[in-house]
Amino acid sequence: MLHDAETWVAIGFLIFIGVLAWHGVHDKLLGALDARIDGVKKELAEAQKLRDEAQALLASFEAKRKEAEAEAAAIVAQAKQEAELLAKEAQVRTADFIARRTKQAEDKIAQAEAQAASDVRSAAADAAVKAAETVLKTDVKGAAGASIVDQGIKDIGRLLH
Repeated sequence: MLHDAETWVAIGFLIFIGVLAWHGVHDKLLGALDARIDGVKKELAEAQKLRDEAQALLASFEAKRKEAEAEAAAIVAQAKQEAELLAKEAQVRTADFIARRTKQAEDKIAQAEAQAASDVRSAAADAAVKAAETVLKTDVKGAAGASIVDQGIKDIGRLLH
């Protein structure tokens, strides 16, 4: 058995393990593993903290998004309401404008009719005066007839105008 190489490898391995144990390598190895475990735990805790912060931030952004959507909807509704109000005001103004223009046109027509009636009466009066003047000049002669005609013309002109 001592001549076997496998035996000497096993003895060398045991001696190596003993030397490592004597120098406390197993404690150092366990300490390094514990430190690594603590580091991983810290990293996991930090990752969990970051995840929680990210979720809180996401929830905050979701709330802000919903608030912004609600505000946008309110603005759109208000704009629609204002547009409808402006349209109604425009219709009222247009109807008022049309009514005023119609009234002005009717007033102008009435004024033109009155003026035309006045012009017709004036023309008729002038024609009647000329006809009366012609009749009186032919029927009434002399100075007395001329004064009667002149007086009648003055009275007719005064009465008609």
